Amino acid sequence: MQTDSYRHKGMRRALIKVLRDKGIRDERVLAAIDAVPRHYFFEKAFLEQAYQDKAFPIGEGQTISQPYTVAFQTELLQVKSTDKVLEIGTGSGYQCSVLLQLTPHVYTIEYNRALYEKALVFFKKNGLRPYTFHGDGSQGLPQHAPYDKIIVTAGAPGVPRSLVQQLNIGGVLVIPVGNEKSQKMMRITRVEENEFTKEAFSDFKFVPLLGKSGWDAEL
Repeated sequence: MQTDSYRHKGMRRALIKVLRDKGIRDERVLAAIDAVPRHYFFEKAFLEQAYQDKAFPIGEGQTISQPYTVAFQTELLQVKSTDKVLEIGTGSGYQCSVLLQLTPHVYTIEYNRALYEKALVFFKKNGLRPYTFHGDGSQGLPQHAPYDKIIVTAGAPGVPRSLVQQLNIGGVLVIPVGNEKSQKMMRITRVEENEFTKEAFSDFKFVPLLGKSGWDAEL
C-alpha cells in the first residue's frame, strides 16, 4: 500500500508554490493538484522526481505530463462540478485523477492497450472511478457524447472535427495543435451549433496524438 506522508504533502505544497509563481491562479485547480499524490505514479527509486515540475517517461514512448502543463490545461477548461468531461489520452492517469477532484463525470480513452491496462489497475487500487475506454481517442467517444469539456493530452496536427462535434453548446475543447516539435495550446468553444470561437495560448511540447485524426493517420 502506498503512503502519502507529511514529507510528500510538503513536497506537493512546494510544487503548488511553483505553479502559482508560474501564473496558475485557479484555486480549485491548485487544490485538485495538491490532492493528488503524484508520487503514486512513480517507482520508489524516482520519488525525488515526482514533485519536480517536469514531465517523466512512463514507458510505451509516453510521459506523465509536467504538473504546470496539467494545471494550465485544466485551468483553461474551467471545469464545474456538474460538467461531463472527456479526456483524450489517459496515459498514466495523472491528469484524469486531477479532473476527478473537480467533477465525478470523467470519461477517459487511451490508444495504447498496455497503458490502458496499467491505468485501470491504478484507478481501482486508489478508489477512483472514471469511465475508462481503450480505443482511438482522436475520434472522441461518440457513444457517450455530448460533453461539456474535452481535453486532449497529446499534440495534434489539427483540430479533429469529430471532437468539436461532440461538444455541447457552450462546451469547451482544450487541445495542443502544431507540428511534432511544438504545439500551440488552443481553446475552442462551441457557441452555437455551427459557430465556434478559437483562442490561442502558450507553446508546449506533447507526445504525438495517434489514431485516425493523429500523426499516424494514413495520408
